[in-house]
Amino acid sequence: MLSPLELALWAGLAIGLVFGACGQASGFCLQRGLAEYWSGRAGYKLHAFALALAIALIGTHAVAAAGLVDLGQSLYMMPSFSWLLLPLGGLMFGYGMGLANGCGARALVLLGQGNLRSFVVLLCLGIGAYMTLTGIVAPLRVWVSELTSVTPSSIAVPGGLPRSLVVWGVAAALACFAFRSRESGRRAADLAGGAVVGLLVVAGWLATGWLGADDFEPVPVASLTFIAPIGDTIQYAMIASGMSLRFGVTVVLGALAGSLLAAILRGRCRLEGFESARQMRRHMAGGVLMGAGGALAFGCSIGQGLTGLSTLAYSSMISALAIVIGARLAWQRASGPGADVSPTL
Repeated sequence: MLSPLELALWAGLAIGLVFGACGQASGFCLQRGLAEYWSGRAGYKLHAFALALAIALIGTHAVAAAGLVDLGQSLYMMPSFSWLLLPLGGLMFGYGMGLANGCGARALVLLGQGNLRSFVVLLCLGIGAYMTLTGIVAPLRVWVSELTSVTPSSIAVPGGLPRSLVVWGVAAALACFAFRSRESGRRAADLAGGAVVGLLVVAGWLATGWLGADDFEPVPVASLTFIAPIGDTIQYAMIASGMSLRFGVTVVLGALAGSLLAAILRGRCRLEGFESARQMRRHMAGGVLMGAGGALAFGCSIGQGLTGLSTLAYSSMISALAIVIGARLAWQRASGPGADVSPTL
């Protein structure tokens, strides 16, 4: 019989497989959705992200209300956070996402189909994240965090009936936006991809908070996020004998395998590289900014933009807003006269 930890790890692998296959088939990505929306291009990528958030929001609070998952144990419900580093990290991640033309999760999916640009981005992201979390930048991060830490009276929207009304109200608004018609675009495929990702966020909570519940060897309560897990996966590849396997690592490995399988079945496997040294520098900078920024913001466009927001934590709202602002700044720079606009990862 499998232990709770083993159940959570196998569940993480399955969640990653579905995420990778879904991302490969639908092209799910916040950066692509924002770029489409801001430039006025047809498409439903941002609508798909809104639908994913609506489903994640309802599902997360349903499993919490049922007593299956204690969201209070998650990283997003921390009692205090840095009023400086949280938004700064979000801005850095969003800007880096714009430079690299995609987030870390999207890079994983594209690597599975042979995109070598995303391989460089992921290496830079993982190294940047670990430098900030536990490496040479960590002492400075901890020092600044202690100086700027605040403890709000409430870390999330209060419980009870008002909270339920907020959940359903926000979810309804997101759904209305998601199903709003545009002139053209792959509506069915994009929205289906968003629905699957939203369900996977809920599945992640259940995998760690329910399947992984154990008084002696508890699994940290978490769901889809890709900053620290990408760094963990790189480290695990080097020192597996001295490091225990984690839920996030299995999700990352599953996402790579799921994308590869989907790409093979769809005939999308092909090697792609950089077109110029300038383009490579741009993507490397984007990867480092996403890694360091995501570490400061406690998540990425998936980790904070979906998983974090599904808890209605105020810190996640701050991070997600900063990520969008950072992405907007990068998009404006890339859209300006004489800008170097590189292709998607």
